[in-house]
Amino acid sequence: MSKITKAVIPCAGMGTRFMPITKAVPKELLPIIDTPVLSYIVNEAKDSGVTDVLIVISPQKENIRNYFTQDVVLENKLLEAGKADVVEILKGITDGINVSFAYQNEPKGSGDAVYKAKEFVGKDAFYLAWGDDLIVNSNPVMKQLGEAFEQSGATIVGVQTMLSDDIVKYGVGDVVKSEGRLHYLKGIVEKPPLNELPSRLASLGRYALSSEVFDYIEKTPIGKNNELQFTDTLALMSKDGKVCAYEFEGKRYDMGDKFGAMQAYTEFALKNAEFGDKYKDYIKKLAENL
Repeated sequence: MSKITKAVIPCAGMGTRFMPITKAVPKELLPIIDTPVLSYIVNEAKDSGVTDVLIVISPQKENIRNYFTQDVVLENKLLEAGKADVVEILKGITDGINVSFAYQNEPKGSGDAVYKAKEFVGKDAFYLAWGDDLIVNSNPVMKQLGEAFEQSGATIVGVQTMLSDDIVKYGVGDVVKSEGRLHYLKGIVEKPPLNELPSRLASLGRYALSSEVFDYIEKTPIGKNNELQFTDTLALMSKDGKVCAYEFEGKRYDMGDKFGAMQAYTEFALKNAEFGDKYKDYIKKLAENL
């Protein structure tokens, strides 16, 4: 089985939980210090062996396209100002990876957003990452899932064990059998009540998929609000024994949630090479007065 070299990142959502800033700035471009969340996800893909990324956006999110498109005029102005180091930073945004775009013109659900990648994917396997899930690990999560995909030959859902009651906010795997970190599924239950949890394995925004997923999207019934949900597609595939869950290693930040975003801002700042120590002293002094 060949290595996965394509990734799809849907970013067409409205970002209502971060209004009013997302009226003008896509939530995927909200910065962690000086780098957008989405840029970290693209880098994860690159570090996992991906050469081609498709970002699915809405017409209102052209800022995302602008960020990943070279601006020669700006670069020339920076060079004239003696800012060659900044130019290198800007070139690094897409260095070593091809970024292209597809449009979801209307909010028709996560399954519809993924389906926009059908032509881009062709017959190849690919990674899927939601644009507001940031996961940090020295061994990139997409790469971990790719290895599980090669091992099992099945579509892989990235999961982690979640012991808190927050698990009711996620899709949860219904496990048939387990082999270490790999779990064979017979279903995925979206947002189950606590008294009906099929397991404690929560789906957390990363997948390794075969192109067969598009056939299943076409079979998936339209849900409420006339939307096509990707979790429903995975549920169909799992009934046919085509889905496994893999417990990946990594720290996950829910960047679509304000508290999750604040955790990322703080922890990244503490690790920052430029001012991390200074920030740590600030946090210590601040905590004394809490």
